[in-house]
Amino acid sequence: MESSPLISIGLPVSLFIIMVGIGLTLTLRDFGQVTRNPRSIVVGTIAQILLMPLVAFAIAATLGLAPALAVGLVIIAACPGGTTSNLFVLLARGHIALSILLTVSASLITIVTLPFFTNYALQMYFGEAANISLPVGKTIAMLVVIVLLPVSIGMFIRTKAPAKAQKAESVVSLFGGLVLLLLIVALMWSSRERLPELLAQAGPAAFLLNLIGIAIGLGASRLAELSQRESLAIAVELGIKNGTIALMVALTLLESSEMSIPAVVYSVLMYGFGCILIAMGRRLVPVTQ
Repeated sequence: MESSPLISIGLPVSLFIIMVGIGLTLTLRDFGQVTRNPRSIVVGTIAQILLMPLVAFAIAATLGLAPALAVGLVIIAACPGGTTSNLFVLLARGHIALSILLTVSASLITIVTLPFFTNYALQMYFGEAANISLPVGKTIAMLVVIVLLPVSIGMFIRTKAPAKAQKAESVVSLFGGLVLLLLIVALMWSSRERLPELLAQAGPAAFLLNLIGIAIGLGASRLAELSQRESLAIAVELGIKNGTIALMVALTLLESSEMSIPAVVYSVLMYGFGCILIAMGRRLVPVTQ
């Protein structure tokens, strides 16, 4: 699946603007509340880093996936949440500070865990491992440029002009919704010719992985007695994956187009699940909460 200019160029720029807008809605106190009671971070991180890959192995065994598709499913399951997950959480009225912290922590931890689970899957399904390592510097730079820097800019603006920052929240949500719609359309269009074939090969597995991931996020949050906003943030982080990393591992590091199929299909399906979470959040969470 080739990226269109809208995705490869327009998306990072749009995400930067959106993350500035998200920063306008945050204060240091929001992050302080999460770090003082880190239960939500622990639940979200364990579910994302450990449980999701284990679910992928179980789905692959249950559906009897071909070895390459099974490895590809494990790869996308072991990926962290994408930066677009923060946008979904914003639109769903979830806990944005928690979402940002989970995105950053999971992205850093998967530098180690993603190669581990990928090698384990290769050993299990093909009897051989590969020398895989993720670019540490590039990952950290991406987090700083696309997440931390714009959020910090937005928070700084809020401290200087709090009234204007609060008024900007609705504009950010509207712009974010538009970007999300354009992203979905562009993604569907770029894979339109192969989409039926890809869905037939990996559709059920990707669907189950997404559904079970969101269910784990909501269920584990409920067991941990987290708030609705925290539960939504964790569910979104588990459901919205960084498909770009999965494609890099499958296509660039492993040089296997077949292993990339689950990531492509998942990247299409996850936006549908994300929209359901947005609708659920806007129904359950009051605007003023």
